[in-house]
Amino acid sequence: MSNIKISEDILGAIKASKKGFYAAGFFSLFINLLMLTAPLYMLQVYDRVVASRSLETLLYLTLIMMFMFGVMGMLEWVRSRILVRISNQLDQYLSQRVYSAMFTLGIRDPEQRTSQALSDLTSVRQFMSGNGLIAFFDAPWLPIYIGILFLFHPSFGWFAIAAAVILLLVAVFNERTTKELLNEANGENVKAQNLATSNLRNAEVLHAMGMLPKIMGRWYEQHQTFLEKQTNASDKAGIFSNLSKVLRMAFQSLILGLGAYYVVLNEMSAGMMIAGTILLGRALAPMDLLINSWSGFNNARAAHGRLGKLLTIIPANQRNMKLPEPEGYVAIENLVVIPPGSKTAAIRGVNIEVLPGEQIGIVGPSAAGKSSLARAMLGIWPKSSGAVRIDGAEIQHYNADELGPHIGYLPQDIELFNGSVSENIARFGDINPEKVVAAAKKAGVHEMILRLPDAYDTPIGADSGALSGGQRQRIGLARALYDCPKVIMLDEPNSNLDEQGEMALSNTMQTLRHEGATVFVISHRTSILRHIDKLLVLRDGQVQFFGPRDEVMQKLAAFKAEQTPQISKATA
Repeated sequence: MSNIKISEDILGAIKASKKGFYAAGFFSLFINLLMLTAPLYMLQVYDRVVASRSLETLLYLTLIMMFMFGVMGMLEWVRSRILVRISNQLDQYLSQRVYSAMFTLGIRDPEQRTSQALSDLTSVRQFMSGNGLIAFFDAPWLPIYIGILFLFHPSFGWFAIAAAVILLLVAVFNERTTKELLNEANGENVKAQNLATSNLRNAEVLHAMGMLPKIMGRWYEQHQTFLEKQTNASDKAGIFSNLSKVLRMAFQSLILGLGAYYVVLNEMSAGMMIAGTILLGRALAPMDLLINSWSGFNNARAAHGRLGKLLTIIPANQRNMKLPEPEGYVAIENLVVIPPGSKTAAIRGVNIEVLPGEQIGIVGPSAAGKSSLARAMLGIWPKSSGAVRIDGAEIQHYNADELGPHIGYLPQDIELFNGSVSENIARFGDINPEKVVAAAKKAGVHEMILRLPDAYDTPIGADSGALSGGQRQRIGLARALYDCPKVIMLDEPNSNLDEQGEMALSNTMQTLRHEGATVFVISHRTSILRHIDKLLVLRDGQVQFFGPRDEVMQKLAAFKAEQTPQISKATA
């Protein structure tokens, strides 16, 4: 992940938290100074109390030692609280940006529709509030401890340096041996999670058609690959972790023996021997902690790398100057659209002009590009060339949150979100009861909603089975019509409707005509086309016919009549 450029957003989050990092470093200074309490206490006990046999000295030294430990504990508690708040501040700074980038990437590339980025942000946040980051704050104080050991005896200092170098080598070998394996394991885990999420979205199909065992088998194979790589990485990391622990214990015992040697030679006091042993253990503790938390560090680093890549690929949206509210004039100029993940254009050189208040029907055979055109017109899919203009301005020049309230969209696949009926219709903004009811009545769904258990307060969601397909579609239509948008795109609005629903939709079209809304309707059913003004016929992503409905219908009928003899000859 070292080859991934750090995102400006992440750098900004770090800079925003720099005061917290300075505070954590400031407290680390006093915490590490207070870590000298234990060795100094042992030094005084052995060299003063034992020699003088003064119980009063022992009492005061013990009281001072307990006070110092109490202060140290309080400082460590404050430092941990600071790190928790730094991690929370990082999350608050980045979470909405990450969510937006994740959302945008999902639109650009449907295969990458996953919430993994939020999990990565959680991994980074948890590491920053854990012991791993504390070890980074404590490690720089190693030279101070070694300097004190030099004061006890030069051999103690050189021994500490040798021990630190050996543990550093263990850490380096641990990094080089496990980094690639852990990155691969994390990658396999992300794939397994994405596969499981995809399967859950299609749970009903899997259950009804008995596909669960086979689909689960595919997930299990992916999961097993992750487990194997993680196991290999953990096995190797375990070797170095245990080696580090054993070496640290061995070094503490060896320095005790070295101190005893100099005590025998009268070159050191017994207090220095014991204090030196404790001091070495404290000096090497951060390195030991770093090695033991290396797996968490690697996970956080991999998560940081993925976040950096995402935020670099999807830069933050720049706010454009607010444009006037649209009146509904739509122009498409030489539009070419290549769907995300495809290399073939679905829309090629489309040119149409629609005046405010006109109702346009969009028809054509399957794969003609109808839904692709709709997504491009709404700015969901980026254009390869050409332009989509609303009131003369290209759609990308509008701020999405400012244009959105003036756009109504009913997709083929109706998605309702967890919340009440009124919240869904109001697009999860501030609920205006009058506008919610007006939209519901306009969609012909008001009476149906009143029959629900809690009327407009009835909870619904993506997985709610309380509503039929037709009811969900009509609530989706009410959402599209909320607050009288100027441009409305209806993609197969009658695909799930019964006869009553068809009549309600017909009335809706008439109401929209009186309100002067510009309406685009994609449909295979001809019943709704009698309400429209113009007809756009697409074939192979290009405009075959466009103009007043009756003229286009005549041209289309003549075209089909010409094609029928050719088909008969080809099949004869």
